[in-house]
Amino acid sequence: MDDGAPQFKITEIPVPNTAMIKRFGVEGTYVGASEKDSPWVPFGDTAFIRHLAFDVRNNSYCNILWVKGGGWLGTHRHHGQVSAMVLEGSVRYLEYDWVATPGDFITETPGTAHTLVSDNPDYPEGMKAIFWLQGALEFYDQDGKWTETLDVFWFINHYVSYCEAHGIPINKQLFI
Repeated sequence: MDDGAPQFKITEIPVPNTAMIKRFGVEGTYVGASEKDSPWVPFGDTAFIRHLAFDVRNNSYCNILWVKGGGWLGTHRHHGQVSAMVLEGSVRYLEYDWVATPGDFITETPGTAHTLVSDNPDYPEGMKAIFWLQGALEFYDQDGKWTETLDVFWFINHYVSYCEAHGIPINKQLFI
């Protein structure tokens, strides 16, 4: 049928080490938009996380962070690179003079400490941003005292514990 639409097809390409890729490689994964694939898990008093990926080999993890309007994420310091893109609402950090809105891209570098806030009255539902984090994340109280360290295994436990407590099947597609 030639209706003028592009005809798509899989193109076979030469691949070095095909046998090793088939034997030891890992396929990519897919996580749908439904909460059946990954529920919103409470994260403190004013935030939720929708986990998207856990990579134990690289101590990295990907999630959508939702901070309710008027909410905040306490002061924290990263020990690895972080990249984020705002999906909804707005977010700012107390330590910086910018405000990120939908489509804005944020990077956070190892060693930096900051306090995430979602307090823009134009966005009463708060903010949602997709984050890809690598390495440990340390949280501090308002007196600057360390409270806890989070890494990929903390985030796995956060997801698995919630699912088990609520009778939600564990989505193995999240583990890459």
